Amino acid sequence: MAKRLTRAEVPVEQTWRLTDLFATQEEWERELEAIGEAVQTVTQYKGRLGEGAGVLLACLTAHEELRGRMVRAGTYASLRFSEDGSNPENQAAMARAQALLAQVGAALAFLESEILALPEGTVARYLGEEPGLAPFGRWLELVLDRRPHALHPETEAALAALGEVTGAPYLVYNRAKAGDMSFEPITVDGRTEPVSFSTYEERLERDPDAAVRRTAFRSFSAGLRRYQNTFGATFATEVKKNVVLARLRGYESATHMLLHPQEVTVDVYNNILDVIQAEVAPHMRRYARLRKRVLGLDKLLYCDIEAPLDPGYNPPVTFAEASQIILDGLAVLGPEYLEIVRNALTDRWVDWADNVGKSTGAFCSSPYGAHPFILISWAGTMRNVLVLAHELGHAGHFTLAQRNQRLTNARPSTFFVEAPSTMNELLVGQHIMAGTSDPRMRRWVIMQFLSTYHHNFVRHLLEGELQRRIYALAEQGTPITAATLSETKGEILNEFWAGEVEIDDDAKLTWMRQPHYYMGLYPYTYAAGLTVSTAVAQAIRSEGQPAVDRWLRVLKAGGTMGPLQLAEAAGVNLATPEAVRKAVAYVGSLVDELEQSF
Repeated sequence: MAKRLTRAEVPVEQTWRLTDLFATQEEWERELEAIGEAVQTVTQYKGRLGEGAGVLLACLTAHEELRGRMVRAGTYASLRFSEDGSNPENQAAMARAQALLAQVGAALAFLESEILALPEGTVARYLGEEPGLAPFGRWLELVLDRRPHALHPETEAALAALGEVTGAPYLVYNRAKAGDMSFEPITVDGRTEPVSFSTYEERLERDPDAAVRRTAFRSFSAGLRRYQNTFGATFATEVKKNVVLARLRGYESATHMLLHPQEVTVDVYNNILDVIQAEVAPHMRRYARLRKRVLGLDKLLYCDIEAPLDPGYNPPVTFAEASQIILDGLAVLGPEYLEIVRNALTDRWVDWADNVGKSTGAFCSSPYGAHPFILISWAGTMRNVLVLAHELGHAGHFTLAQRNQRLTNARPSTFFVEAPSTMNELLVGQHIMAGTSDPRMRRWVIMQFLSTYHHNFVRHLLEGELQRRIYALAEQGTPITAATLSETKGEILNEFWAGEVEIDDDAKLTWMRQPHYYMGLYPYTYAAGLTVSTAVAQAIRSEGQPAVDRWLRVLKAGGTMGPLQLAEAAGVNLATPEAVRKAVAYVGSLVDELEQSF
């Protein structure tokens, strides 16, 4: 049985270089202390914002500078925890950073409260009087938009001081997942395999041997089940927190509150959940029937959804080979974008090792004032190529946004943030497809595309549906328990797959697999982003450079526009179901071609 490496055993070239953020642990510790001392650079303006536009500008400038330092210090601690959450030193660093950020957040809570307390029209007058406030105009507009839901300044300060507490569900989930949860190894026909979150999700879930795949799923689910009540209580606490906060702030519901900072209406939110579920389900059910037939199974279990349909064709790929494929596939986006991607792949922006305690899945963290950092566990498959391309989409987006916008305007709404990442998956996949005359390779790429659409239009979207239903139950006063979560998840999966996939008790535990539930209404935004990227990728193929130019302008715009305006600038109207339906139709065409190929 292969032994998983400890972090200390991992080759350094497979790790990210955190010294790009802080040269030493001691330097980071000194910065934490300095941040605490620098709070006064902002608090010196407390009670003075009514003195004039110049005072407001000085305060916002100092606030922005301090926020940048907080982001970099917090990111350093978070990345250390992500690379090995089982390390007590990393746990302590994370806790220390969170404590300081909560303390500083409480001290800075006065800013928005005082802006909201200014007489009606004052902010508009300040903007007219002081040109230097122009870059803060959109941020000020968003702050004023929260006026109906603002609490008394002392209450806001108290809530900010409780940041560690309100963020505890996310912390508990990640710490238990990284440091406590374990799974029994499996042995099938003399083959022994270790099971962990990363080995299961990156490799065993896609193993061509049904016996290995299903045995691994039983081991994985048994490990999850031991923590179901803990994770159920953690999930419930997150939901209850948001329900209570929404009521305190006078929102119609927690959903309304969580959508507010996304700048998305409840109608748009429901439209994406409803239209995609209803219209993609028939295509995915056809895909499930095809899977069952090609795999020669008497029944398709949930753990069979990711199984390769052509197991004899799964070209292995090294990280270096993947890097070249990605660079070639993204060349259409031009030299500036390509240089960002090249730097990421060659200058240790990417942590691609697999080690004990490492965070599962993949992500890109982009602290302002430093380059992005990407986490992925490399399994040597072509699927990894598209996942890496996805995270590089975030890196390219935020690098361009930060080059062209100051911190206040660098980050767009969460609703839009998955469009640049899924765009890269599509561009790289289309490049691979265009460069081959091998029908088997074309079929393989189509299956990878369908994996992308399943990931975003099914897996993440159904996570969004779970949130929608659980929040509705919580608003009615229904207790949220592990049993409630499993039962509701089972209902959603059964409704979507309509008998084409057997949903057993293990499948119902999949609500335990994702941290997205602790990030607001995040899961459904993957579907929103993929809808945008599908339309823009098609435009790039048909229009060429004009569509590329529009896209690059949108990436550079960062958060200077709302998400629907960003999509519109890229040529996509998300206010109506048409764009969603076109993306779903494309999924149908992929299933059509795959059926013909088999």
